Amino acid sequence: MKKLLLLVALAGVGYLVYRQIQASKAEDDLWTEATAPPNLT
Repeated sequence: MKKLLLLVALAGVGYLVYRQIQASKAEDDLWTEATAPPNLT
């Protein structure tokens, strides 16, 4: 039972890390778009 609880806890931490990485990547993409020179063509 303890192994199952540990596995669930590790999966939860892994998911939180994954979401944090995705949020950081999305923010970087927004900054890249916001600071890019305008495309006037």
